[in-house]
Amino acid sequence: MRRRVRTGVVILLLFVLLGGAGYVGWVLVQRSEPVSLPEPTGTFQVGRRTYEWTDSARRDPFADGPRRLAVWVWYPVAKGTTGQHVAYAPDQWSGMHLKAPVSVFQGPFDTLQDRALDRVAIAPGKFPVVVLMPGMGLSAPMYAALAEDLASHGYLVAGVTPTYSATLTVLGGEPVTSKPDANPPNLGDNNEGAQQAGDHLVGIWAADARFAAGMVAKTLANSVEPAVGPAYVGHSFGGAASLEACRLDQRCAAAVDLDGYQFGDVVQKGVKAPMLLLGADDSCITSVCGPDAKNDNDRNRALSLLKASTGTSWCATVPGTRHFNFTDYGVYYLAYPLRRFLPLGSADPRHALTVTSGYLNTFLSHVIYKTAVPGAPVCKS
Repeated sequence: MRRRVRTGVVILLLFVLLGGAGYVGWVLVQRSEPVSLPEPTGTFQVGRRTYEWTDSARRDPFADGPRRLAVWVWYPVAKGTTGQHVAYAPDQWSGMHLKAPVSVFQGPFDTLQDRALDRVAIAPGKFPVVVLMPGMGLSAPMYAALAEDLASHGYLVAGVTPTYSATLTVLGGEPVTSKPDANPPNLGDNNEGAQQAGDHLVGIWAADARFAAGMVAKTLANSVEPAVGPAYVGHSFGGAASLEACRLDQRCAAAVDLDGYQFGDVVQKGVKAPMLLLGADDSCITSVCGPDAKNDNDRNRALSLLKASTGTSWCATVPGTRHFNFTDYGVYYLAYPLRRFLPLGSADPRHALTVTSGYLNTFLSHVIYKTAVPGAPVCKS
């Protein structure tokens, strides 16, 4: 009897091992298939250039010397322009990929086809500047889908990767990883220590955003619309930084917070410019909790922000989304069980990005070009 039980267990284990090996083999085949970023919805083609800028007026709080930043700029390109398409994550930027062993369940970046053209000429004309800030630990290139769609609608989009806060940035061709002081693990905790850490860091990120806006205006002066100040857009902690940057920048045209818990003085002092708060189903960052929210820790701060702000405020929740639906994780090939353990909602990931881009473009067009928006999602406070 025992021999038969042992034999049955061995056979069962063999089936499990063979099934697991077969599934991994299937994943390896699937992840090698090309995947494309979404087609931009605007009238322009899109180009991309990368820069490394040094803020000589500001000492880096996490290293010796001035603050250095890697900034990627996506911009409008005239229809019919030809050129080489950019690599989604060139050279050392490929380190943004998840690490082994879970990396086998994510598609490689070299099979991700990017729509942008490499360093081609900017379209004739003058365009508003949009500064795009990533979530804590993430890098600006991981928002290419949103950035390229904005650029196709006629914006100069500067994606900033905050040095030492991002898990990876690249400066001088070398990877630069995060530091605990710049990327504290407790930012999501509901306690005074986490609040103080976030309030301190958001000022550094806001200074990064404002510096990048100034450098775009200087570097691409012939293509920048001088009559319109920069708009600040950010996801997660980058959303909080965008709000704070807008508060500090007298020329700020607009601020957008994509599912970001708010930090800094802006919570009490508000912003004067128009503002869009766009949340996921499981958050309360718009002051109204989504249907999947487990707690309302972020609700009171959003209410304070809205009450203190004097500009027009829009608030909306993207149905079926979670925190990573505002990033390019909605485009990457992600096999089970990896996708299940990432904060991605039930909505089709590409559709969620399309909806987010729609809100961004509609809001910025209304604010900057005064286009009418019937039934705009005005915030409740």
